[in-house]
Amino acid sequence: MEIPVYILDAFTNLPFKGNPAAICPLMHELRDDLYQRIAAEMNLSETAFITRVNPSENFTTGSRFRLRWFTPTTEINLCGHATLASAAVLFKHKKNVNPKLVFETRSGDLAVTQQGEGYVMDFPLNPPTQEDANDFRDVIKAAVGNHPIQDVYLCAQTKKLLVRLSDSCDRSVLTSLKVDPVALQRSETSGRVKGLIITMKGSPEIQPGYDFYSRYFAPWNGVPEDPVTGSAHTVLGSYWSNKLGKNKMLAYQCSSRGGELQLEVRPDGRINIFGESVTVLQGTITL
Repeated sequence: MEIPVYILDAFTNLPFKGNPAAICPLMHELRDDLYQRIAAEMNLSETAFITRVNPSENFTTGSRFRLRWFTPTTEINLCGHATLASAAVLFKHKKNVNPKLVFETRSGDLAVTQQGEGYVMDFPLNPPTQEDANDFRDVIKAAVGNHPIQDVYLCAQTKKLLVRLSDSCDRSVLTSLKVDPVALQRSETSGRVKGLIITMKGSPEIQPGYDFYSRYFAPWNGVPEDPVTGSAHTVLGSYWSNKLGKNKMLAYQCSSRGGELQLEVRPDGRINIFGESVTVLQGTITL
């Protein structure tokens, strides 16, 4: 069996920046264990599998597809960068003729449209609720050490914990954090947390005008640090929209690769996430 595979860097227009995702368009569903083994072989934060909803359509004519995302160790409920990359494969490489694509996923229908050089994803908004920092002191200590923090929020829906560094911190505090994924995973074993967002207020007055910065760690799902994370911004977008009093924001994820996301929190309780992507590899998996 031969399976086509594309690797795209998402939330960037430069190769080797942003977040790489492996995308496999499939004519037929595979067994779940095979999806997982392919994802482990790709060893990227996510490998995505696209299948047709309507067997009479193909990747060029269809407008609805099924989409599943796997880390090297598990299937997950929501992934932004691999959704962006999946749409890019269909629009760019399969020459899909539709103005909008809809992916049926574990998080419901996710629509993606082309806009200029990039893509707009219609995602759920996942508002977090404020928590007592003492309830998460071990995981906070493992992540940020003794640096001052000013907010701790948890999104129970996505099991993402948001820790905001104090406004007194320079951006270099965030970029220089050395987070041990083993220690982080050991510090939180209750099951309440499957991902950790560390964020801080941005510098909108300095071009390009980022409203906030973040990094994201998910060793509980086999991802020590994710370079640029669309799903985390469904939480971050809600949090910062409330704190900054604005619906449109420009965000930067400060991993070593780095990536940029444009966000628009909508009145209907969803969020538009815009990003670009670039293809770095096309090939075939032979089984």
